[in-house]
Amino acid sequence: MIQREVTIYDIARELKLSSATVSRALSDHPAVKQATKKKIVTKAREMGYRTNAFASNLRKQKTHTIGVLMHELHSYFMVSVLAGIEKIAAAENYDILIGHSAESGAKEVANVENLFHKRVDGLIASLAFDTPDLSHFDCFLQKNIPVVFFDRVEESSAGTKIIIDNFKAGYTATRHLIEQGCKRIVHITGSNTRNVYALRYEGYRKALEDHGIPFNDEFVFTTDMDRDDAVNVSKRIAEMNPRPDGLFAAGDFTAAVCMQTLKQLGFRIPEDIAVIGFNNDEISTLMEPRLSTINYPGVEVGEVAARNLINHLKGVSSLSATSSIILKSDLLIRESSLRNRP
Repeated sequence: MIQREVTIYDIARELKLSSATVSRALSDHPAVKQATKKKIVTKAREMGYRTNAFASNLRKQKTHTIGVLMHELHSYFMVSVLAGIEKIAAAENYDILIGHSAESGAKEVANVENLFHKRVDGLIASLAFDTPDLSHFDCFLQKNIPVVFFDRVEESSAGTKIIIDNFKAGYTATRHLIEQGCKRIVHITGSNTRNVYALRYEGYRKALEDHGIPFNDEFVFTTDMDRDDAVNVSKRIAEMNPRPDGLFAAGDFTAAVCMQTLKQLGFRIPEDIAVIGFNNDEISTLMEPRLSTINYPGVEVGEVAARNLINHLKGVSSLSATSSIILKSDLLIRESSLRNRP
């Protein structure tokens, strides 16, 4: 049998006090004496009273909750972003409610609708691989509920976006391999419908062009960025003649699986093929040799996204309808790509 919730009226009846006094005490109102407040709080705990935050929020038209829409949860980068969001949200007494699209546009649409009906005060979102368009976010815009996009975004769309210069990062990674003597550089990317992969690919192409290396579309592999694809690409690399001498993967996990597979196939890294990844995931320092990568500051991304959203909600500042906040990314050179050792 389900036991009913304890109310302020039950506490008032037990202590022979008015319900108004109990309500004020539980809200830490200064008009209630400390001794009375302590007695009420103690009795509330004894009776198992729970604050009805939902009803209170409905009256205030605010839930003090931020929705966070993530395309995956097993990525170190995404976990880092979530840590940054949680840090700022907790400091500002906001809760977070997470939706997970699992790289599915259909699930993303359903999650956006669910978070909207959960009455979140604002939304922080990163798009799935196959998000068709952004019309499912219109319900937020129509209600003037702020949305901040990060990482995977539509750069020409409305809404504040927290990103890095993916073109520059892709260029920097490829240029580093060229500077290490690589002339046949493979690029492993994800769906070019997403800005992060499209721009890293464009940076790769531009670096080749600027250094007089002909582009070869047979050296570009568009994948789902998962383990099976990385293994299959590695096997194809081993069969190429002449073999590639450089590999730029648009994610550290893919780069790490490729390194592991190529080593099993007899490649020496970086002597036979120099490898660089992207994101600076934890796996990059656990590989042997350690993986060169582009540092994508996930915690900072989360902190900046949450800070801008909460400042807007508090009226401290306003989100621009079309602004992009571009954070700094860095090249981290480690042993996997370092052929020209000092």
